[in-house]
Order: sequence, then C-alpha cells, then structure tokens
Amino acid sequence: MSENALNTRWVEVASAEDIPEGEVIGVTVEGHEIALYHLDGGSFHATANLCTHGQALLSEGWLDDCTIECPLHAGCFDVRTGKGLGDPIEEDLETYAVRRDGDRLLVEIPA
Repeated sequence: MSENALNTRWVEVASAEDIPEGEVIGVTVEGHEIALYHLDGGSFHATANLCTHGQALLSEGWLDDCTIECPLHAGCFDVRTGKGLGDPIEEDLETYAVRRDGDRLLVEIPA
C-alpha cells in the first residue's frame, strides 16, 4: 500500500442520478469544496470547486465536453486533469479520484 493511500480515504459524495450527463454540481465534503462532473459518455470527474484565478465557484460555470469555464473571468480548465487552459489561468486545479459503486459516487480525499 502506498504512503498516499494511507493518507486518503473514500467518501460518498452523491448519487450518479444527482448529476445529469453533461452537467456539474458542487458539494462540500469535510471542508473540501468539490465540483463533480458527469461528462458525455458517462465518466465522472472531480476537481476543487474554486477557480484558482478568481475564486468563483466552477459548479456555476459552463461545462463543454471536458472543459469547465469559470463564470467570473472565463478561464477554462480540463476537468479530467485540472490543467488550466490559457489566460487568465496561472495555476491548475486540484483533482480528486472518483469511484462509482453502483449508483454511489465516492471521492478520494485527504484523511
């Protein structure tokens, strides 16, 4: 078991039915503000919910394919990797591993 695995745990955050395909929702889990994405094709991803540029909630932004656009200054991120996609973004997003167990969505967070 890796050292990282000892410092994290899986927490149920939502039902897969809570997030229509092509949509994003925001959840708060043990002090972590997380955006959950249900991409076209059925995959689920999670990032920090606050934009690293303007501190706006990404869950209030626009999801297009695998890109979330911040509602404040139009900065974009790849939700699969957290990578900022150009100006005004200078810092990538934190990402969280997502696991689906039946209809339950679990996110790996620091212990």
